[in-house]
Amino acid sequence: MRHKIDRSKMRRYSKMIRKLMFSFLITLIVFALFLALVGYVVVQLGGSVTRLPGIVIFILFGICFLMASVAAYFIIWKFFKPLGDISKASKRIAEGDYSARIEYGGDIAELADAVENFNYMAQELGSVEMIRNDFIANVSHEFRTPLSTLSGYLTLLQDSSLPDEERDEYIRKAFFSIEKLNDLTDNILRLSKLENQASLDEPVTYRLDEQIRECIVMLEPKWSAKNIGFELDLPEHTYTGQRSLLFQVWTNIISNAIKFSGNGSAVTIKLESTEHHYNVYISDEGIGMTEEQLRHIFDKFYQADSSRQSQGNGLGLALCKEILDKCGGKIFVTSRQNAGSIFLIQLKKWPNREAL
Repeated sequence: MRHKIDRSKMRRYSKMIRKLMFSFLITLIVFALFLALVGYVVVQLGGSVTRLPGIVIFILFGICFLMASVAAYFIIWKFFKPLGDISKASKRIAEGDYSARIEYGGDIAELADAVENFNYMAQELGSVEMIRNDFIANVSHEFRTPLSTLSGYLTLLQDSSLPDEERDEYIRKAFFSIEKLNDLTDNILRLSKLENQASLDEPVTYRLDEQIRECIVMLEPKWSAKNIGFELDLPEHTYTGQRSLLFQVWTNIISNAIKFSGNGSAVTIKLESTEHHYNVYISDEGIGMTEEQLRHIFDKFYQADSSRQSQGNGLGLALCKEILDKCGGKIFVTSRQNAGSIFLIQLKKWPNREAL
């Protein structure tokens, strides 16, 4: 591939050199013809070419200067103006203006590529800056809310005349705020570690169906409190992959299914094997999502149901997406309002351990 690119560049360079040489040759020919024409006119008028009057020499010098100026201006406009535009736009970006863009209408491939790459860089830097600002704003908001709540409950608990029932209720809510802060911190650290981790741990072979059952058992306090039942179709299948990371995926998605399902409803989990993948379907009978919500559910800190923001921090599905991207898996979602959601987690079957 490298040799193909180099040969392609060499062909473009050779074409450019030939074009410049041809232009220079045409200029010399035109200039020579012009001198020959002037000499011919002088001879026809009875003069001598070797004895041209001073005014003619001055005119020839002026014409040569004019041609050289036009050629220089053309070269500067053609080659150096885009470079100057890139320099000015680079300075704007360095000062924090990521809207800087360059327009180039020339036919020089190298300059066109440089301008296109510059505009792409500016666009990506602007996107990164926007994400960073949103991330900082969302993180500060997500930390500030439970901290303010916790501060309020601790202030109320200082009242010595507070009845025991209210005291117990405030203590319970204070612990809930602490738990939310712990979850937020853990999710931020996990997400940051995944995004900056070049390689994953050594994959292990384990029972995928058993891992999903372990997750359901771990979440028993949540689904039993809402009297939610499970319909399971989990045949025995062995999978080789990142066990601890995938456990977080099942925990997040099943927990969401429980959270957004009504009392007495059911959550269905189905595991099936195809030639190249394991497919895990997790469906609920909950509140569902709109098309707008579906487009953003994997964004950091996005919470589809604003009325339930106190129960989450909007990082769970973003974490799931990042894990599956790292592990070579995919996640798909279909949903309708008041009709529930279906999550499909697709895990690739690796032919051997070395493939990972």
